[in-house]
Amino acid sequence: MSRPPLPPFSSQSAIEKVRLAEDGWNSRNPSKVALAYTEDSQWRNRAEFVTGRSAIEAFLARKWAKELDYRLIKELWAFTGNRIAVRFAYEYHDDSGNWFRAYGNENWEFDDDGLMRYRHASINEHPIDAAERKFHWPLGRRPDDHPGLSHFGF
Repeated sequence: MSRPPLPPFSSQSAIEKVRLAEDGWNSRNPSKVALAYTEDSQWRNRAEFVTGRSAIEAFLARKWAKELDYRLIKELWAFTGNRIAVRFAYEYHDDSGNWFRAYGNENWEFDDDGLMRYRHASINEHPIDAAERKFHWPLGRRPDDHPGLSHFGF
C-alpha cells in the first residue's frame, strides 16, 4: 500500500503530507487514520507507548470517545528526507462540557511507501473557557480559508 506524497519530501510535498494528516485526524475515524501508519508503527504519545496499527486504532478510538468535538490544526515545522516535524494545536471538550486546548510537537519518520513508521508526540494542554475557543468550523476537515496556527500566534 502506498500513501503519497512519498519521501524524500520537498517543501510542497511535506506541507501536503501534514495537511493530509490533519484532515485524517479531523475525520475522527480511527480505522481510516490507522491506515496511514505501518503495520508495526511505533508511537510515543505523551507518556504512552503504542506499537502496531491495531493498537493505534484502539488508541484513537479511546481518544476520540473522550475528546469530544475535536478540532485540530497542524503546521509544518521542518523536514528532511523521510522525516517531518510538525507543531499542532487542538481543542475539544469532555463529557462534562469542559473545554481544553492542547499544544504539541510531533516528529514523524516515513517508510518508502509514505506510511508513518515512527511518531513521537509531546503534548501539553490546559482548560479554556468556551468563549476562548479559536477553532470554529463544522466537524471534519478544516476549511481552506480557516486561519492556521501562525495566525493565532500558537
